[in-house]
Amino acid sequence: MKTNYEIRYAAHPEDAKSYDTARLRRDFLIEKVFTADEVNMVYSMYDRMVVGGAMPVAETLRLEAIDPLKAPFFLTRREMGIYNVGGPGVVKAGDAVFELGYKEALYLGSGDREVTFASKDTGNPAKFYFNSLTAHRNYPDKKVTKADAVVAHMGSLEGSNDRNINKMLVNQVLPTCQLQMGMTELLPGSVWNTMPAHVHSRRMEAYFYFEVPEDQAVCHFMGEVDETRHIWMKGDQAVLSPEWSIHSAAATHNYTFIWGMGGENLDYGDQDFSKITDLK
Repeated sequence: MKTNYEIRYAAHPEDAKSYDTARLRRDFLIEKVFTADEVNMVYSMYDRMVVGGAMPVAETLRLEAIDPLKAPFFLTRREMGIYNVGGPGVVKAGDAVFELGYKEALYLGSGDREVTFASKDTGNPAKFYFNSLTAHRNYPDKKVTKADAVVAHMGSLEGSNDRNINKMLVNQVLPTCQLQMGMTELLPGSVWNTMPAHVHSRRMEAYFYFEVPEDQAVCHFMGEVDETRHIWMKGDQAVLSPEWSIHSAAATHNYTFIWGMGGENLDYGDQDFSKITDLK
């Protein structure tokens, strides 16, 4: 197995205004989340979130404590949320064993123990997408499925944003320190997510887009309300959204995305909304 990681530094919004396409993609887009028999990670200075993916095919992969953590185990001072967006898989955390099917999630609390990822079928490998944040105390590990989720149906087909927001790793379902994660599924004919756009000025956020056909694309919008930018993305890619940035997207096809947040509070509704007509 192989572990790859990189560090992404935070940007001031005034500086980000001058970024060209290449710089925007370099600083915010995570193009390669999954590689066969490898673990890929980005350590972001935005709330020190780690965003990554593990795709075990012929091997069982271990969650290694990368050097920036300066810890004996990855979860020594961290919590983690994991979603399986591939074939059936198994996550082991210490002595606990969790089987995860498609779109099922797992919360792992902080504490010294080894974590491994494995697939049950090498012909249909699991793909484990994860977010990790610093944690001040331990909460119990727990598997969460869509049946456990708090589901909010929002939008309409007329507004091209008919969607189900599955709040799964949130404090209404289980206790966490900072982490909140969920999965939003757009219904056929809808392409807009999170519109009107908003900013989480007390929390950063990461988006992971999947169920995007190979010949289709997602246009992710970021930047300030009066100084927006965009990044074109493919399926199985993630993007970092700073606390000062909006996060919204439109695509050429309906899709699903996983959102993960960390920061000052666990209030899902703590958002600073903007009017659609104020976007520039």
